[in-house]
Amino acid sequence: MIPQVRLSGFYLFYFAFLGALVPYWSLYLGSFGFGAQTVGVLMGMLHATRILAPSLWGWLADRSGRRMLIVRLGACCAWLVFALLFWAETPLYIALVTLGFSFFWNAILAQFEVVTLRHLGDEKNRYSRIRVWGSIGFIGAVIGTGWLLDWLDIRTLPLVLLGLLVLIWLNTLIVGQRPEEVPQESAPVSVGAVMRQPQVIAFFAICFLVQFGHGPYYSFFSPMLESLGHDRSVIGMLWALGVIAEVVLFIWMHSVLERWSYRAIMLVSLWLSVLRWTLTALFPDQMLVLAFAQVLHAASFGSLHIIGIALVQHYFPPRTQGRGQAFFSSLGFGAGGFLGSVAAGYVWAWGGGMPAFMMSALACLVAIVLATLWIYPAKVQQNPA
Repeated sequence: MIPQVRLSGFYLFYFAFLGALVPYWSLYLGSFGFGAQTVGVLMGMLHATRILAPSLWGWLADRSGRRMLIVRLGACCAWLVFALLFWAETPLYIALVTLGFSFFWNAILAQFEVVTLRHLGDEKNRYSRIRVWGSIGFIGAVIGTGWLLDWLDIRTLPLVLLGLLVLIWLNTLIVGQRPEEVPQESAPVSVGAVMRQPQVIAFFAICFLVQFGHGPYYSFFSPMLESLGHDRSVIGMLWALGVIAEVVLFIWMHSVLERWSYRAIMLVSLWLSVLRWTLTALFPDQMLVLAFAQVLHAASFGSLHIIGIALVQHYFPPRTQGRGQAFFSSLGFGAGGFLGSVAAGYVWAWGGGMPAFMMSALACLVAIVLATLWIYPAKVQQNPA
């Protein structure tokens, strides 16, 4: 019998931590009096370890076959390192602690996904019923933490985050692992031949630009709303609105994929991303407009993420798909997220929210040009050796 409750619990706590962290971490950093440039760099630290950590931990898990042990070790080290934050007040100290805990935290999800899929076996259609608890956890955490921080000082945020990290670790202790064989050495497969294809180069450039465009959002959307006089509970509800729209999209995405091509979905989603960031840049004080822009998170993140995963499966032959997914995470969420947050800090310090979010819109426009010229999945050769 599949341990569905235990598997669901991991996603619930993992994404609850994300829901408590991303919307409010910039507010916590701002409580130390750090400027926008420093906040942008420190927010970028959350993404920086995604450049290397998933590939390194994936290699260790594949070589050893002891995937759950590695997940437990990573979850334990994440909360132990995060606990050092209670003594951190300087940017350098906070940056080092952030790099330390995120190195472990960013790496465990991919390996737990493998564990979940192996538990499901031939019942992979039940994956969505397990993964949806991650979205529930995010929505609950982002609303609950916002409400809590209306009553408590922002400096209590690390206590909430530490509690959630400990719950992630405790949940890993009750999840077992199905036996898996340690892979034998085999003839090397050339990933370079795949990566040199113009479509693939353009695809990863688009992934980078999409996540780069989210930099101002992840780093400064909450401070912008707070500066406009909104309570943290309202901030939490706006963040939750975006994730709710994403969940609704996931429910209907199967039908969308049956009717539309990957190329068409990507282009429409990129144009909607331009609309989202433009509205956020020009009308930050108009709540109805801002709420509509948040609904477009279903396109700027949700559908583009699904198409990204699908295109990795399309471009990379089976024996190279693990490395393809690692590049997808490293170049998009890692490099794109890190540099987007850093650039947002400098642009925000120079001109505020309008130029920062217009920078996001411009990044998506460049991605549209690349997609229009190069993304034709039907023309990709699947055997590029």
